[in-house]
Amino acid sequence: MQIFGVDIGGSGIKGAPVDLDRGDLADERFKVLTPHPATPDSVADGVRQVVEHFGWTGPVGLTFPGVVTGGATIRTAANVDKSWIDTDARALFSERLGGLPVTVVNDADAAGVAEMSFGAGRDRRGTVVLLTFGTGIGSALFVDGVLVPNTELGHLELHGHDAEKRASSKAKEDEELTWEYWAHHRVQKYLAHVEMLFSPELFIIGGGVSRKSQKFLHHIEDIKAEIVPAQLLNNAGIVGAAMQAAKES
Repeated sequence: MQIFGVDIGGSGIKGAPVDLDRGDLADERFKVLTPHPATPDSVADGVRQVVEHFGWTGPVGLTFPGVVTGGATIRTAANVDKSWIDTDARALFSERLGGLPVTVVNDADAAGVAEMSFGAGRDRRGTVVLLTFGTGIGSALFVDGVLVPNTELGHLELHGHDAEKRASSKAKEDEELTWEYWAHHRVQKYLAHVEMLFSPELFIIGGGVSRKSQKFLHHIEDIKAEIVPAQLLNNAGIVGAAMQAAKES
């Protein structure tokens, strides 16, 4: 069975048909740059480009980088335009896609669902936290495989700052930090704070940095939980979005 998944991020909008039996992309993903400002209309146009690239005509699952309630309504918009707040994203995207059935889910929650089903969290019990490091920091919290939605742990306060302003991969790039410094002085302190609050057995590190895990994970010390890279790498959001759409179609 195939369902289309789209992952909307602060820097790119990417999507592809997903083979839900394998938990992997059924075709090479297609990506367009996230427009700036990332308003509802401009992002919806980008999503349409991605979906039309494949000539897709079935259900579509989409991720969004913020809190999503009821599979439709946007409640926060940290890394996109503030005009997203209170937007009915399901209605917007469905209209822009010619009436196709649409499901919208928090981006990190989607990635987490995919990793728990097909990746690094498969068959893991206890408390598992997936964190995506990109333009911001997304989070997905699971207890015995059950998702606690919309946790948004990237916005925890860390040393007087929004955590993602200090520890995201964008912060690393903007401040030109080395992998070692970023991992040891930023990511490690952030993980220690999350560990103090939730005592997870496992951290899964996702987002764009997951494919470069060999450059930084070994610099993270003094964390009791196991730390592993996401196995689906940066495709987890696409897969998870498609999984969510399949549940509702």
